[in-house]
Amino acid sequence: MPAARPDRPVGVVTRGTTGQNRLRRMDRFLAHHGAALLRRPGPPPLVVDLGYGAAATTTVELRRHLATVRRDVEVVGVEIEPARVAAALPHEDPPGLTFVRGGFDLRPFRGRPVAIVRAANVLRQYVESEVDGAWRLLQEHLAPGGLILEGTCDEIGRRSTWVVLGAEGPRSLTISLAFGAFERPSDVAERLPKALIHRNIPGERVHAYLAAFDEAWAHTAPLAPYGRRQRLLATCATLRGQGWPLLDGPHRWRLGEVTVRWDAVAPVIPPA
Repeated sequence: MPAARPDRPVGVVTRGTTGQNRLRRMDRFLAHHGAALLRRPGPPPLVVDLGYGAAATTTVELRRHLATVRRDVEVVGVEIEPARVAAALPHEDPPGLTFVRGGFDLRPFRGRPVAIVRAANVLRQYVESEVDGAWRLLQEHLAPGGLILEGTCDEIGRRSTWVVLGAEGPRSLTISLAFGAFERPSDVAERLPKALIHRNIPGERVHAYLAAFDEAWAHTAPLAPYGRRQRLLATCATLRGQGWPLLDGPHRWRLGEVTVRWDAVAPVIPPA
C-alpha cells in the first residue's frame, strides 16, 4: 500500500463504480447494528464513507438511511481523487453531509473519533497482504465500541459480503443475498472480501463454511415450493444446529442476510 505523503493520503484511486441502491444491503445492516452507537448521548456521531467512488450517490443514500436512526448524524464521504470530491460538493448538506479528500489514514479526522466506517468495494484491487495494514489504519480512529464495515458487492448490490471490525480486530463475516440472485449460497464466493476471496480453497475455513452452506441448502430443497425465504430460514437453522456460530437470527435471515463469527471463517495461513 502506498505510504502517506504530505500532499497525498494513503491509498490508490479505485475504479469508482457506483450506482443507486448498490449498497442498500450494507446501509440496512449499519442502520440496525449501528443503532446503539448512533443513539449514544452527546454530540452527533461521525460516520465515514471511505472511497465512495465516481459519484456521491451511495454516500447520500447512507446519510438518508442513518438519519432514520439519528437525525443529526454526520456522514462524511472520503475520496482520494480530488476530482471526485469536487464533483460531490454540490450534494453537500452541512453539517449532516460533507465530502473531503482522504484515504485509509483518515487524516481529516485526526483527534476526532469515528463511530462507523464503511469501506465498500475499496480493497478489491489491492493485494491480500495489504488488507491488514488498511484495517489497522482505520481502527486507529474508531470511537470506543465503533465499527468498520469492509466488504464488496456485485454491480447492482444483489450479492454482497462484508467483514465487521472493531478496534480489537475482525468480529464477523456477513453474506447478504437477494433471493433471486443465487442458485447456491456459494455463488457469492466471487464477491467475498479481499481478506477471504483467495481462501475459498480446501483446507480454509471459509471454504468449509460455504460448502456446509451449500449442503444445508440442498438438504432443505423440499421447502422450495414455499419460497426461497422459508428455505433460507431452514438452511440457517440447519447450519446453527451443526455448530456454525451464526449471529443474529431469523429476523435478519428473512432479509437474505446471514452473519457468522469471524473465527469460524478466518484464514488458516496468513498471507505471505
